[in-house]
Amino acid sequence: MTRVRRGYIARRRRTKIRLFASTFIGAHSRLTRTTIQQKMRALVSSHRDRGRQKRHFRRLWITRINAVTSENKVFYSYSRFMHNLYKKQLILNRKILAQIAISNKNCLYMISNKIIK
Repeated sequence: MTRVRRGYIARRRRTKIRLFASTFIGAHSRLTRTTIQQKMRALVSSHRDRGRQKRHFRRLWITRINAVTSENKVFYSYSRFMHNLYKKQLILNRKILAQIAISNKNCLYMISNKIIK
């Protein structure tokens, strides 16, 4: 019986994993077993951190809005500001409000005065 050379599919799989892990350092980019482990770890971390990133940016936007609303011209807190926004049906998300707060504080003061009146 003739000898069958194996490993074509396995070699393809390994090269695909090596391409994914080519930027890893040391044995994590060279050895197959550690490369597979690092790939799984990287994918788990990226999946987890996408959720964390959304949370982190929302916290940042809330902090920025709160910093501007707690200054002298707006006389109430962030929570009351957001509550009044929704009560008046001025639906602006926190990202846009934070950009307005950074770039143009007067515009945010105008929005808050509209809410009060």
